Amino acid sequence: MESSLKSVVNLLESYRGRDKVVRTLCYGSQLVGGLMSQKTGDSSQLGKSLLLFSAQLSHCRTVLRLFDDLSMAAYSQSYGLGATEQDKVLRWMSVLINFADQLYYPCEHIAWAADAELIKVKSAKWWTLCTALWGLSLLMGTLRSLRIILKLRRKAQKYRRAGQVGERDEAVIVTVDIQRKICEEVLNVLSSLADLSNAVHWMPPGFLWAGRFPNWLVGLMGTFSSLIGMLQMCSSDQSVSV
Repeated sequence: MESSLKSVVNLLESYRGRDKVVRTLCYGSQLVGGLMSQKTGDSSQLGKSLLLFSAQLSHCRTVLRLFDDLSMAAYSQSYGLGATEQDKVLRWMSVLINFADQLYYPCEHIAWAADAELIKVKSAKWWTLCTALWGLSLLMGTLRSLRIILKLRRKAQKYRRAGQVGERDEAVIVTVDIQRKICEEVLNVLSSLADLSNAVHWMPPGFLWAGRFPNWLVGLMGTFSSLIGMLQMCSSDQSVSV
């Protein structure tokens, strides 16, 4: 019990961990609130309260992202043009992802400031631009993960053939590690696709299925993506501590 409590405290004390928890609660509240409101015909007070709670948590995350520009810039600078990346396709995919992510923050700041009436511009076009950049990043991230999966499968087949000829122990160890990496990339694909479905929903009406998702479906996609993120973060922390 004490160990579990300590793990939760450590999770909430880090910015990354707290954001994951808030994101999960945000979409989880939207999922439950949306289901309750739909079943009772928008007359459920608890359902409305959960949707309002979700909106407040979303606003909280937007405000906290006001301070993410420098960390994103530092990451983009460290990666640069991906000179250490051997695969040119992966290299330029990563550069494009970093470019979209870097532009996302100032656009979101402008949209937030406009909604808060700190500046006199219309926020709608800036929110649309934010969503488009986020969607581009998710799409490229999905394609990047799919390419990595293909490369890992080819590598696994190579080591399986090597194991049949000789060096069986080494082949087994490497193959197991490759399968673990493939599973990680599959989770990345599933998470990105769930978020991408929401990104399309938040685009202007007329674009694919924009505006057609009910609250509970947006919450479901976001909760699914958030839980994958929580799982990946916990797995990463455990591997670091071992």
